[in-house]
Amino acid sequence: MSISMDDTANIKSLPSRTNGSISDDDDGSSSSRNSNVLQLQPSEFIGIQHSIEEDRRRYQESMSISMDDTANIKSLPSRTNGSISDDDDGSSSSRNSNDDDKKWKVHDTPQDSGLIPTIAVTLWLGWNGFVLWIMLYGIIFADNVARAVIIGSISASLALPANFPGQLGYRMGDWMMVRAEKYFGLKTVIEDEDDLIHHSEQNKALIFAFSPHDMLPYAVFAFNPILRRLPGKIGREVSCLMTSAVFNVPFLKHVYSWVRGLPVDKRTFLRRLHSGESFTFNPGGVQEVLMTNPQNPNDVILYLKKRKGFVKLALSTGSPIVTTFGFNLDGSYGHWFPRNALVERISRRMGVVPLVFWGRWCIPFGIPNPQKIHIVIGRAIDVPKQGESVTQENINKYHDIYLNELEALFERHKHEAGYGDRQLKII
Repeated sequence: MSISMDDTANIKSLPSRTNGSISDDDDGSSSSRNSNVLQLQPSEFIGIQHSIEEDRRRYQESMSISMDDTANIKSLPSRTNGSISDDDDGSSSSRNSNDDDKKWKVHDTPQDSGLIPTIAVTLWLGWNGFVLWIMLYGIIFADNVARAVIIGSISASLALPANFPGQLGYRMGDWMMVRAEKYFGLKTVIEDEDDLIHHSEQNKALIFAFSPHDMLPYAVFAFNPILRRLPGKIGREVSCLMTSAVFNVPFLKHVYSWVRGLPVDKRTFLRRLHSGESFTFNPGGVQEVLMTNPQNPNDVILYLKKRKGFVKLALSTGSPIVTTFGFNLDGSYGHWFPRNALVERISRRMGVVPLVFWGRWCIPFGIPNPQKIHIVIGRAIDVPKQGESVTQENINKYHDIYLNELEALFERHKHEAGYGDRQLKII
């Protein structure tokens, strides 16, 4: 926009600011297309030059984004047409559109694995080890009085309803979830929030099929209603279906009920679908744990090719399926388990893998390492409602669509999540 003082000697005239126009000739010179010209002296040109520079500076200031603002922008599909808003908790949310007109909403919570978040996660996930250690203590080391207290406490827990003590327990669960959100620095990416809102307004239950399972699929806590990561009715009523085994374990059954967990059995599945209440669950199950291969750490293994039951139930009720993937779970725990056919049979029957795992501070059966959990949620896959007339052909068709969409979802986000050199293997 600026012209040096040496060039002013070559300037004979400039066009009027009203009806004049300037065109560039092939040789780079400029010629006026208007006969009305204004003769300028060098001193007068300097004034015009300064005015142009001032206008350019103001324009750049109005269009610029400060460096402080850019620190909150993580990664978006496109840098145009986007808007960014800060949530009340200090985390950043952003919505943007890519070339396919898919709106992505990013909600990224700053990570804090300090004392209070660690206590909250211990009260939530630390019970896995606590129950085991207290039972071993009662059997091996406790005297008669201590043993009686332990047996009495376990018996009382088994006899009480899972949601005991009601609202007090739910408030405790909400407190744990909000602090866990900070402990894991939870980041969620919804590729098309408008699509979810559309289905929510139709009073349909959405099935959020979450992968992978890993040691513990604790990342499904991202769907807890208190976190409001999902829009509309879905976000207020969504729950998590998990292995029924945890609801048969003393103390654990209460904690997982407080955080809105339910058993993943056919009866619960259908009840929520018929009532229009969305939920998330892990279709791969513990089989994925058994298939992990330390020799190929870059392989992300999902056991899904034979998992078609949920597609059949979706077709019977016309409930959309939403592909969902969680990154960074595989650094949460170290683990070891014997790899043989007996362990595999026990795992399938019990719904849990008999293994030894360790997390933060290498404590056996302790809480997970504070990984930066990154959840991505794709578009809903609409399926027809077929009632009792579900055909195997349609089950296979929509199961294939689900697998293809899940693989595409992984590929779209793996580089941003730090999985650029990893491959998804669906078995």
